[in-house]
Amino acid sequence: MNYFLTGGTGFIGRFLVEKLLARGGTVHVLVREQSLGKLEQLRERWGADESQVKAVIGDLTSKNLGIDAKAMKALEGNIDHFFHLAAVYDMGADEEAQQATNIEGTRAAVNAAEAMGAKHFHHVSSIAAAGMFKGTFREDMFEEAEKLDHPYLLTKHESEKLVREECKVPFRIYRPGMVIGHSKTGEMDKVDGPYYFFKMIQKIRHALPQWVPTIGIEGGRLNIVPVDFVVNAMDHIAHLDDEDGKCFHLVDSDPYKVGEILNIFSEAGHAPKMGMRIDSRMFGFIPPFIRQSLKNLPPVKRLTSALLDDMGIPPSVMSFINYPTRFDARETERVLKDTGIEVPRLTDYSAVIWDYWERNLDPDLFKDRTLRGTVEGRVCVVTGATSGIGLATAQKLADAGAILVIGARKPERLKEVAKELESRGASVHAYQCDFSEMEDADRFVKTVLDNHGHVDVLVNNAGRSIRRSLDLAFDRFHDFERTMQLNYFGSVRLIMGFAPKMLERRRGHVINISSIGVLTN
Repeated sequence: MNYFLTGGTGFIGRFLVEKLLARGGTVHVLVREQSLGKLEQLRERWGADESQVKAVIGDLTSKNLGIDAKAMKALEGNIDHFFHLAAVYDMGADEEAQQATNIEGTRAAVNAAEAMGAKHFHHVSSIAAAGMFKGTFREDMFEEAEKLDHPYLLTKHESEKLVREECKVPFRIYRPGMVIGHSKTGEMDKVDGPYYFFKMIQKIRHALPQWVPTIGIEGGRLNIVPVDFVVNAMDHIAHLDDEDGKCFHLVDSDPYKVGEILNIFSEAGHAPKMGMRIDSRMFGFIPPFIRQSLKNLPPVKRLTSALLDDMGIPPSVMSFINYPTRFDARETERVLKDTGIEVPRLTDYSAVIWDYWERNLDPDLFKDRTLRGTVEGRVCVVTGATSGIGLATAQKLADAGAILVIGARKPERLKEVAKELESRGASVHAYQCDFSEMEDADRFVKTVLDNHGHVDVLVNNAGRSIRRSLDLAFDRFHDFERTMQLNYFGSVRLIMGFAPKMLERRRGHVINISSIGVLTN
């Protein structure tokens, strides 16, 4: 048999190609020219040559998939099964990208399948096509979808509608649940779905012993399926006779609640489990306008944003905590009966999923934790940079490739230090300032922001100390005033000057150099 795939180099596609090759088929894979290298690597993985897996140059967003006339002529009448898998599966993607890929890409695929005279068209949709339907969504339901407010939900629904209404080739539609890694190897290609909560689980594990029970949330049921089940089911159903025009839910018929899923992965990651789970739906008695008003309060929004950002959880994911839809899969169960193809229980393979994530996908694995990795190309401000700790700090930052902004009171010494730092290959910008004078500090802030746009790191180092005992300072109250003016008010003035831009950019680091003196009597 001859197969044609869009998205053949993607996560689901690479496993499906492997299944189709096992049937002795020839697989044509749509690829952009710049992705030919990736396909070659996958051929090695599959143990296939160019006669078994053939590259078809094109583009998902072009008419007829951008396949040229000569290539289309060669495919015409020779494709038994056309699988359309290419789509945006990322809920955080922008609306324009989802429209172009999910809807217009599907239209191009339908037209190309017709142009090449494919015998069957297989459209990989998603349970997202049901929107936020309250109740049980059957495989024969489509128009009943509700609350398609999110671009991901809407474009999945519209792309499936396009196939139903415009595809002249006999078609079959597959709606997988939330697809996670392989149940035997854990293999996954990106952080998505339940993976967004893994960093939170990991941080709790680092903070608390495993035996400490925690309090967490409960929500709706999330339909999670491993990629190998999805591919095995699609491969089997696609080759059955007399199933055209039907839709198949590739889902778990007994899905877990959100809290149960978090506890399963907490156990897999050796983290504390939630001993008590508070169902967020219990707050439903609070009028919606009050809940919305509270969520929109600036302090609440800032705190929520900071927490989600720290955990790596996109805000849009939180709207699915109370997911209201369950999925009937009787058609899928009928055609898979006695095949041995079934959804394994999450508890049986969660440890494999967690292990693969922690070894391969954990974002912290890819962080450059060296000083250069942290500050190279970033705007770093050091006050009191002409001597002592300030000078040593400036030298370290200069050697690490920072864009260095230094400030100090004495212009002659400032020039000397700037020249010395430049000799180390640094990008140095020196500004004279007396940080004990608030107007001078404000001028410094304005100059730096005007010239550099923002500050990534602020090191408040400029300071002075009182080097005499109290009994020798009764007539020197001005020493305390001058010390407070520089050490405290000067630092606060710079923080308040640079912080608004840091908050706007949602990044920034403030370091205040203090002294062991604060701990002495």
